[in-house]
Amino acid sequence: MSDADDEARWADAALAAALIAINPTGLRGACIRAPHGHARDRWLGLLRDYLPPVEPLRRVPVNVGDERLLGGLDLAATLGAGRAIAQRGILADADGGFLVLPMAERFNASTLAHIAAVLDTDTVVLERNGLASRTPARIGVIALDEAGDDEEPVRASLLDRLPFLIDLSGLRAKHVDATVFDADAIALARTRLARIRGDDLCEAVCSVAMKLGVASVRASIMAIRAACALAALHGRAQPTDQDAACAVRLVLAPRAAVLPEQAAPSETRSDPPPAPDESGRNEPPPSTAGESDPHDDGDESDRPDMPLDELLLAATVAAIPRGLLQRLRVQDSGASRARTDGRAGALRQSMRRGRPAGTRPGDPSAGIRLNLVETLRAAAPWQPLRRAARAPSLARRVEIRRQDFHVTRYRQRTQTTTIFVVDASGSSAINRLAEAKGAVELLLADCYVRRDQVAVIGFRGTDAELLLPPTRSLIRAKRSLAGLPGGGGTPLAAAIDAGIALAEQVKRAGHSATLVLLTDGRANIARDGSGNRERAESDARAAASRLRAASITTLFLDTSPRPQVAAALLAAAMDATYLPLPYADAASLSSVVKGARAPARR
Repeated sequence: MSDADDEARWADAALAAALIAINPTGLRGACIRAPHGHARDRWLGLLRDYLPPVEPLRRVPVNVGDERLLGGLDLAATLGAGRAIAQRGILADADGGFLVLPMAERFNASTLAHIAAVLDTDTVVLERNGLASRTPARIGVIALDEAGDDEEPVRASLLDRLPFLIDLSGLRAKHVDATVFDADAIALARTRLARIRGDDLCEAVCSVAMKLGVASVRASIMAIRAACALAALHGRAQPTDQDAACAVRLVLAPRAAVLPEQAAPSETRSDPPPAPDESGRNEPPPSTAGESDPHDDGDESDRPDMPLDELLLAATVAAIPRGLLQRLRVQDSGASRARTDGRAGALRQSMRRGRPAGTRPGDPSAGIRLNLVETLRAAAPWQPLRRAARAPSLARRVEIRRQDFHVTRYRQRTQTTTIFVVDASGSSAINRLAEAKGAVELLLADCYVRRDQVAVIGFRGTDAELLLPPTRSLIRAKRSLAGLPGGGGTPLAAAIDAGIALAEQVKRAGHSATLVLLTDGRANIARDGSGNRERAESDARAAASRLRAASITTLFLDTSPRPQVAAALLAAAMDATYLPLPYADAASLSSVVKGARAPARR
C-alpha cells in the first residue's frame, strides 16, 4: 500500500477510537488486527486518552479460567473458614471499563461465550460450586488479533458484538504519530449524544447491510450508533448523509461478504474511488470544540441526487479492500464442508500435551494429569458435611473423594500435509509440472516454520505414481520432481484413488491432509488401463464420490486453457473447491493454495 493508503487507514482507526470514547456503552469496542508494535500501542494509548478516567483498560490473560473470569469459590478462604466464601471475577471488577484481550484468537470458545453474554446483558451470572449471584458489569472489549494467515481467526461470536474491525498491519511510526482528535472535543460530544437519534437511517443502513451480505442485525445497529456519535463529534443536531456514509464504511465494509453487481468492477481499479461525500475517506473532524470543519460544512446540496441507501452503498464498496471478495469466494466455496481436515494447524483435543484448554471431571490415569486446584475447588463446598461424618481427630483434614477429581484438557495443533496430484499427460504437461514444482518449493519455505509437509503424486500413461512422500526437505522435493516425463493418457481415476490412499495414511498418523488436484479433468484411461474414454469418465466420477465420502479437503485446479464444464462437475462430485487457473504461475498457485487452506476471517 502507498503512504496515502496507510495514512487513511490510521485516520479511520483514530476516528473509531474517538467514536468508542463518545459512546462507550453503545459502541462496545473493536478488534485490532496487528502484531505487537508501535501502531497497536499507539491506538490503545489514543483510546485511553479519549475515554473518561473512570473507564480503565484491563488486560485479561489468554488462559484465564471460569473461576477467575466469572468469580466463584475463594479456595483458600473457604478451606480456612470451613464454609463457602465467594470472590468477584474479572468481569465484575471491570464494570464501567474495557477488557483488553491479547492474542484474542487463542481464547477458547467458552471464555468468549461468557464475555459475549455479559456484553449482551450487562450482567455476570454465577451459578457454580454452590454459589448463585447476579452482578452488574457494563463492559467493552478490545480484542487484539495477532493471528497469522494460517491461524484461526478471532471467533465470530465476539466479532459480531464489536463495531469496528481495524487492520493496523504494516503501519509504520510515521503514519501513526499524529494525534487526530482533542480529548475536550470528545468529552463535549459525549454530552451532546443523548439528544441525537438515528431512526431515519435504519431503513437505508439495513438495505446496505443486506446488499453486502452482512447477515447480523447487530452490525446495522452499531453503524447507526456510529453515525450518531459522528454527528455529536461534528456538533450536529442529527446525523447527516455524510455521517451515515462514514459510519457504514467503518462498520459494514470490513464485514462485506458479497459485492453488489453494480459495484463489481471496482475491484479491478488500481486505486479505490473516492466516497461520494465531501470528506472523501472522512478527514479528521475538528480537533477542538467550536472550530469549523474545513472538509465538511454540513451542506449536502452538492452530493449526488440518489437514494440514501445507494449513496451509503457506494461509500462502503469504495472502502472494501482490494482482493477481499476474491479471498471470500475461495473461502466460501469450501465453507459447506463442516470439517477441519487440511486447515493449517487445525486444533484437536488431547489429554496429554498441547495448550491447556480447561478441565473436566475424570480419573488421572494413563498419563492424564490431575488438576489439583480444580479438584480442591470441587471438594471444598462438601467439607462441612464430610467433616461431620468422621472422627474429631480427623476434622482438620480436607477429604477428597473420587467424584472430586478433575483432569486437565489440552489442545494441540496437528501437522498438515498438502498432497499435490499433478496431471503429467498431454502436450502441455511440461508447463503444468513447472508450475507444480515452483509451488511446492514456495510452500516448503512455509512448512519449515509450521512443521507441515508436502507430497507429490504424478499421473500419466496408465497409472499414478508417488513421486514425493510427505517431506519438508526442499532438496528431496527437487530431486523427486526433476525426472518426471510428460505425455501419454490421463488415468484420472487412478490418480484420485492414489490421493485418497495417501491422505488416509496421513490422517491415520494423526495429521491433517489437503489434496490439490491439478488437471483439466479429461479422463481417457480407465482403472483397468484400457483406453475406453466413457469408462474412464465413469471411473473418475466413482473415485470422486469416494473422495467426497472420505471427507478430505480438496482443491481442484482446472489447468485447461478454458474452464471446462466437465471439470467443474467433477469437482462438485468430490465436494472440492473448483478454481480455473489456465495461466497460473508458481507464485499465484502457491498463493491460492495457502489462501484456501487459511481460515476465513469475518
